[in-house]
Amino acid sequence: MQTLSYSTSNLSAGLASTMIPRRKTRPVQVGDVTIGGDFPVVVQSMINEDTLDVEASVDAIRRLHSIGCEIVRVTVPSLAHAKAVSQIRQKLIETYQSVPLVADVHHNGMKIAMEVANHVDKVRINPGLYVFEKPNDHRIEYTQSEFDEIGDKIRETLEPLVISLREQGKAMRIGVNHGSLAERMLFTYGDTPEGMMQSALEFIRICESLNFRNLIISLKASRVPVMVAAYRLLAKQMNELGMDYPLHLGVTEAGDGEYGRIKSTAGIATLLADGIGDTIRVSLTEAPEKEIPVGYSILQALGLRKTMVEYVACPSCGRTLFNLEEVLHQVREATKHLTGLDIAVMGCIVNGPGEMADADYGYVGKQPGYISLYRGREEIKKVPEANGVEELINLIKTDGRWVES
Repeated sequence: MQTLSYSTSNLSAGLASTMIPRRKTRPVQVGDVTIGGDFPVVVQSMINEDTLDVEASVDAIRRLHSIGCEIVRVTVPSLAHAKAVSQIRQKLIETYQSVPLVADVHHNGMKIAMEVANHVDKVRINPGLYVFEKPNDHRIEYTQSEFDEIGDKIRETLEPLVISLREQGKAMRIGVNHGSLAERMLFTYGDTPEGMMQSALEFIRICESLNFRNLIISLKASRVPVMVAAYRLLAKQMNELGMDYPLHLGVTEAGDGEYGRIKSTAGIATLLADGIGDTIRVSLTEAPEKEIPVGYSILQALGLRKTMVEYVACPSCGRTLFNLEEVLHQVREATKHLTGLDIAVMGCIVNGPGEMADADYGYVGKQPGYISLYRGREEIKKVPEANGVEELINLIKTDGRWVES
């Protein structure tokens, strides 16, 4: 087993040298999950069901949680919905297990938020809507006194919720949306990342003045450049102000299909590569269950989570000695249930050993009709191509790294 030990330590050393340095943030507890600090980036999502339908909501939460969604959000548009969350939580405990829950509260939400704070682990509020400002089509400016007057109303409305969450040891997400900035922020800062940042900072300062710091912040937008600019601006400003709150990343209303996934990845991965971000939600116009694999794939690609097999495969060329696409599919189907492994499938010897140097196992075409199997950098055996996948599995089993699906 000495060679296996070598390949594993070599891989660890390689990953450590290229690890993305994350922005230092405080740990914030959400149920039994911790966001921020030195904890892994958390993947979360939101159910589509009407929260008044307790049974359907419980089923939806169970489905998400069972496939790896670590925190689940539910919409709470009314007091009746807030009270229904109590039933949802109890039903989960009775029939499944406790799941970290977040309540989404929007328009004029003080009474709703106060009620639901008793039944969830985190309350998300939207600064642009929490104290709703009716737009004035004839307004040409906001005076400082008008700005401050609304600020005082926000504090008055927010304070009871902050105190409740503080006393219960629960968390709040200050969730700014580009599409719902308050009118006075639009007049003062424009429809800009600056306006999004200032909207968040206003609420952060109120919370800090009440000695409440279990905060997570988001600045979401449907346009990737706006979203990226807003988070970078906020992270820089918070660092300068000595604020270490975790950030929740997401491209809101990303759409569906391939482009929705690309759009979400472009925004989320760009920031994570900067070291910005402690929890993510991929927002697709599809079943929420479809969001979770995308989220984990983003984290895996950046080396931030190891939750599945990492496949390294060349794009194929004239040197390829077998049907690379077909063989990769066979290898993936046979091993996709494993976790924590890197498996390389390389079509020829030219780039194979070098490109797969950090892989745990390699499947390489070295001569027509035969496959060379590697453990790390060491060639273990040469087998007929027809037996290649089977022999790869046997090698993994020999090393004690195989589990049944």
